[in-house]
Amino acid sequence: MMRAQVWLGGAEFAVAEATVPELGAGEVLVELEVATVCGSDRHTVSGRRPGACPSVLGHEGVGVVAESRRAGIEPGQRVVFSVTSVCHECVMCRRGLSAKCERVQKVGHESFDGSWPWSGTYATHIHLPAGVEVVEVPPELSSERASTAGCAVATVMAMVETAGDLRDKSVLVTGLGMLGITAVAAARADGARRIIACDPAPGAREAVRGLADEVVDVASGELVDVSFELSGSSAGTQACLDALAVGGVAVLAGAVAPGPGVMLDPEWVVRGWRTVTGVHNYEPRHLGQAVSFLDRHGDSLPWDHIFGRRVSLAELPEVFTEPVGARVLVDCRS
Repeated sequence: MMRAQVWLGGAEFAVAEATVPELGAGEVLVELEVATVCGSDRHTVSGRRPGACPSVLGHEGVGVVAESRRAGIEPGQRVVFSVTSVCHECVMCRRGLSAKCERVQKVGHESFDGSWPWSGTYATHIHLPAGVEVVEVPPELSSERASTAGCAVATVMAMVETAGDLRDKSVLVTGLGMLGITAVAAARADGARRIIACDPAPGAREAVRGLADEVVDVASGELVDVSFELSGSSAGTQACLDALAVGGVAVLAGAVAPGPGVMLDPEWVVRGWRTVTGVHNYEPRHLGQAVSFLDRHGDSLPWDHIFGRRVSLAELPEVFTEPVGARVLVDCRS
């Protein structure tokens, strides 16, 4: 039997059970070990962004393959998985933008009454269609750390790739949640010359003092080669734009919900040969890069700050009634 916490709207959840499904070609059934409560799940429950309802939320997790009908993925392997299920055939997929696949479905975002009910990680099992990337986790990488690969870390890998070579570059990161912290660590690992980390919250700034060269509450006006925006705020976005030196690149990923606009002078972009781009989700290759990054550089991240308390699957609903804090870990087997 499989068990899940099904979101019914607002802060209401109900437990659902079902028998293990029969797998189709390319599909994988994963018995989940650990999931995390991502900020975007909180946004869905609070009504800040729309979401299918009822549904099994949760899109960051790690588990052990229970059954598989996919070549190279075997029962007993510990794996992570991407946030999207894609067709690999449409125009967007062929362009290398499978995150915007014309037939995309998303882990933790599908209706419990639809064709993919067991799509989320707030459950004992997740049923992965053929279009979901699956990557094995190295033995040395803990399940807790690996659980962040499928959303936060893979998204940062896509941002870094979009920005280009960071060696000897100056970098600004605005917003020091899980993604921002990872962006600081990734910039350091990729050889950035100088890293400025910006967040108004004292606790967030403290978390990266050993990683960044300068930690500030408000961007000082220093110009940089690359800026990463992960706060989702208009102020953070404006700071990332204003900080771009000639030839600079701003990669925006935090603004995933509607908000006020920002000022952008086209002449400033043109004469300064500046690039402003966005990243939403990631491509399949970035999941493998995320696992590799965590395996090689995971010790550099302040996990005591990133992770908060651990709860059982039964206790999950109460998490959404509490103030936002560190990433809550969900023990999916309890």
